[in-house]
Amino acid sequence: MSTLGTLAFDEYGRPFIIIKDQDKKTRLTGIDALKSHIMAAKAVASTLKTSLGPNVLAGALLEQAEQLLDRGIHPIRISDGYDQAARIAIDQLDKMAETFPCDPNNTEPLIQTAMTTLGSKVINRCHRQMAEIAVNAILTVADMERKDVDFELIKMEGKVGGKLEDTQLIKGVIVDKEFSHPQMPKVLKDVKIAILTCPFEPPKPKTKHKLDVTSVEDYRALQKYEKEKFEEMIQQVKSNGANLAICQWGFDDEANHLLLQNELPAIRWVGGPEIELIAIATGGRIVPRFCELTPEKLGTAGLVKEISFGTTKDHMLVIQECKNTRAVTIFIRGGNKMIIEEAKRALHDALCVIRNLVRDNRVVYGGGASEIACALAVNQAADKCPSLEQYAMRSFADALEVIPMALAENSGLNPIQNMTEVRARQVRENNPFLGIDCLQNNTNDMKQQHVIETLIGKKQQILLATQVVKMILKIDDIRSQGESED
Repeated sequence: MSTLGTLAFDEYGRPFIIIKDQDKKTRLTGIDALKSHIMAAKAVASTLKTSLGPNVLAGALLEQAEQLLDRGIHPIRISDGYDQAARIAIDQLDKMAETFPCDPNNTEPLIQTAMTTLGSKVINRCHRQMAEIAVNAILTVADMERKDVDFELIKMEGKVGGKLEDTQLIKGVIVDKEFSHPQMPKVLKDVKIAILTCPFEPPKPKTKHKLDVTSVEDYRALQKYEKEKFEEMIQQVKSNGANLAICQWGFDDEANHLLLQNELPAIRWVGGPEIELIAIATGGRIVPRFCELTPEKLGTAGLVKEISFGTTKDHMLVIQECKNTRAVTIFIRGGNKMIIEEAKRALHDALCVIRNLVRDNRVVYGGGASEIACALAVNQAADKCPSLEQYAMRSFADALEVIPMALAENSGLNPIQNMTEVRARQVRENNPFLGIDCLQNNTNDMKQQHVIETLIGKKQQILLATQVVKMILKIDDIRSQGESED
């Protein structure tokens, strides 16, 4: 708070800030403030140029906006022009979009799409296997009638060791825990699960308390009371038909021993997200108190087993054949943590692409083809616009062409030459599927090369970039660190 000022409260308890050191701040307004923001945003966009998408497009739009500001066009008129151009680009995408086969009985087209997504990632040496895992995971949890995919039902769990090829899709839940006692059975069948968020321990007063034990009899009485309470809790769980207890909290060795004696396997220290996923998968209810446990609140699973990895002491629990068969876990193996994290990111990208195709199975073609087609459509509309916004619309079209130029540049091609050739061919042949031949396959037709992008994703890129630029152009008064204004 020292750089901003001091937080104070008025007589009604409402907070306010007393600003200090105003003479050490400089105030930028109008065009200077806008240019300061544009310069910062362009710096971010230039570092992200290899990732493309909305980052590069936003940077290009801001660069064009800076030139329009220098020509004396008001920021609001620039925003309005960009808005009109974005709508024209979206309409053009709708016109050129094609329907993509999204059939659960024929997954090959979806697998090919996922392979395209994973082709540039670190895990591409086994990207056919990863693509199949991504497609199967989405189709398992997808609601094809509502065209919706709940990502909460897909969990990614990684474990260092083994090979990337050992990655597998498990129809159920994996928990990075083990049974609380080593002598508990490692495999359970037809399991009734009590999902508890209350600890296995004697009740404690809510207030601060102190207990003085002055004799052996008092100590034994206390020990007996604790044991009776533990046994009472265990009987409450068993009497409702549960044969596995999953507890969010821990319990001590005495409780653990009593659980073993009473033949009630248990798992302790299971985190909140895992507890929720287990409840969703098994159809159980999370129970906060032992007295609230009923047979209807128990989760069910066909198989719970503990798996170990090689000669290490690492163990994990797998809950399979669940009541809700739509919950799945992608179990990733790899030589080190970095590879596993990279595999998670790559698989998440593939999952998002397949999810978008399930939601809306229309696609446009990549390689800059859709951006060039949109730029041509925006330029044509700008020629018919009678107001000042036509300058902003032309600038929007120029910004769209930055993406195919960046693709050509990243592929080691001459960006301007390739861009102009493809644009001329699109106009001459009236073919919006022509893009940059990044892989040098001797054809610019992205449909033949099977380079596709989801229509939802492409629309979001354009809309997001436009919204970001409009937001930045609205800010025309800022304070920045500087010398005294006197």
